[in-house]
Amino acid sequence: MIMQTHAVVFEQPNRIGLRELDVAAPGDGDVVVETIWSGISAGTEKLLFEGRMPQFPGMGYPLVPGYESVGRVVSVGRDCPAGIEGRLVFVPGARGYQDAAALFGASAAKLVTASDRVIPIADDLAREGTLLSLAATAYHALTLPGMAPPDLVIGHGIVGRLVARLIIAMDNPAPHVWEINPARRTGAVGYEVTSAEAGEKRKWASVLDASGDPDILDKAIAVLERGGEITLAGFYSETMSFRFTPAFMREAHIRIAAEFRPADIHAVLDLMARERLSLDGLITHSASPGHAEAAYRTAFGDPDCLKMILDWRELQ
Repeated sequence: MIMQTHAVVFEQPNRIGLRELDVAAPGDGDVVVETIWSGISAGTEKLLFEGRMPQFPGMGYPLVPGYESVGRVVSVGRDCPAGIEGRLVFVPGARGYQDAAALFGASAAKLVTASDRVIPIADDLAREGTLLSLAATAYHALTLPGMAPPDLVIGHGIVGRLVARLIIAMDNPAPHVWEINPARRTGAVGYEVTSAEAGEKRKWASVLDASGDPDILDKAIAVLERGGEITLAGFYSETMSFRFTPAFMREAHIRIAAEFRPADIHAVLDLMARERLSLDGLITHSASPGHAEAAYRTAFGDPDCLKMILDWRELQ
């Protein structure tokens, strides 16, 4: 049996739309989720939209993007855990589209995915649940083995804000944050945001980059203490390089944070349950999936847009 759904589709680089797709019937271990909200990633999805994404398994055009969806489980296979039907869940990806690749596949009105991929969340988390991927990414970057808590965060976009909030939530001293865009220096909660020039004379032991700037290494190495470390928490599509001599003189360490794991999401949910972490004030824009092209272009190009979500109820 074939199910149909409306989905956001990147037909090819720089061409996007909403169209109906056939979806393979769910298996015994699958759930069907009716999407309520989905987030737009201004990092990886922008690279997919522009055709600059490095080749990954399952990639190709046309494709359904999305790994930041929240919806209600409306159907379950016979091998799914008891009690999951009817729950609000976070969905980090979906599959089964007949006419499009799924990378990552969760920007659609109805989703088919394995039951062990969805994560039940409280109803009162609502649309902020779409931020769990980013919060888990930030948490993962902060908990690499042997890592020192960052005292400098570069970038005050949504990932930088989540990193700063998590550093404090995890009982570490508040970090300093650098942001080149004056419009993004507002919204700090419990920490200070300035330009790099304002703190250029200070040296830092642990620097985390959340800007995604491929030229960041020389800038970060220049302000590093001897033996200090830099953690790259963005996704960098271009070749990165650095001048060896300054790094040599500082005996610099460089770490790379990969994608989050399910345990990172559960850790974030635990911090929220204990009221140590809030996701409030981070979603700035919302649109109907019927206006997907405009919404994606705003998410990718408007510096005032921290986070754009699609409200799928507007299609019902």
